[in-house]
Amino acid sequence: MTRKRLPGDEAHHLRVADPAALPDEMQDEKHLRPQLLGEFVGQPQVCGQLGIFLEAAKRREEAMDHVLFHGPPGLGKTTLAQIIAHELGVEITHTSGPVIERPGDLAGLLTSLGPRGILFVDEIHRLSPVVEEYLYSALEDFTLDVLLDRGPSARSLKLNLEPFTLVGATTRSGLLSAPMRARFGVTLRMDFYVADDLAHIVARSAGILETRITPEAAYEIARRSRGTPRVANRLLRRVRDFALIKADGDITMPVTRQALSLLEVDERGLDEMDRRMLEALIDRYDGGPVGLNSLAVVIGEEASTLEDVYEPFLVQEGFMRRTARGREATKLAYTHLNRAVPATLSARSRGEGVVAERPELPLE
Repeated sequence: MTRKRLPGDEAHHLRVADPAALPDEMQDEKHLRPQLLGEFVGQPQVCGQLGIFLEAAKRREEAMDHVLFHGPPGLGKTTLAQIIAHELGVEITHTSGPVIERPGDLAGLLTSLGPRGILFVDEIHRLSPVVEEYLYSALEDFTLDVLLDRGPSARSLKLNLEPFTLVGATTRSGLLSAPMRARFGVTLRMDFYVADDLAHIVARSAGILETRITPEAAYEIARRSRGTPRVANRLLRRVRDFALIKADGDITMPVTRQALSLLEVDERGLDEMDRRMLEALIDRYDGGPVGLNSLAVVIGEEASTLEDVYEPFLVQEGFMRRTARGREATKLAYTHLNRAVPATLSARSRGEGVVAERPELPLE
């Protein structure tokens, strides 16, 4: 099913460093995705566990346990769902949480699955509570209770389902209800990639795209890709276009640096929106702490978009801190933006005059 556009979806989809998929690149992504677990690069812990569970399911000739992938966008959750289906030799049906609006929608999806089929639900944390309640019995007993008619003539019909595997993907596992989380037998967290793995992905993708690239250029693209394969492949395609027009079509280090400079992706992988977020923290709020909602108003972006899309990388790379009182810019953020580091921040980084922090409260 095609995901519905929801309010706020458009705001951050124009960034070259956006980890979310852009509408015009879905076909290219399918072309570049690996089909086998052995071809998947990175995430060694996830792949190691998944390999065992896949082999066990094949030997038992049973449906694999339900799987939940969680972590930032663009790290390969959809790709791994497709690999599971390919390795098991079964069909996969794609949908997303917001699309399944009524129990009848869910019933249609589940009854159309073949034996041991895969139902992949992206943004599974956005399933409606009513649909989620109907899903519980399907996950546990492979049955579905459908209510026919309403009022005095209402009656329930129990549908028996083929054994299947639900593969859920979410960027916000904390929003999943406890009963839903408990239904997944396998829960795997996806982390940001290291530059060496991303360089391997870039080189592989360049080969598929029939583009020559030097190892140095592949690594340069990799280290500016925010630890995200989707961003790495997008930057590769943009650099390839630049090389085709401005050079002889080969991607070399000088060509790569010129192209990435034109795209405003700096040495640490930050783009214009990342810098706006850090500049707002430093220039408008003296480095923080500031609440996420206040920061969103200044930037002109949805608070949920800042939290899901921009913030994880900035926190991971040490440009920002999340504290009980709000978001704070770090010393690295000041130096990266060529701002003078406040004396209090320098002292804190050296451990001078630091007062014990209060117990951490829920973040805004």
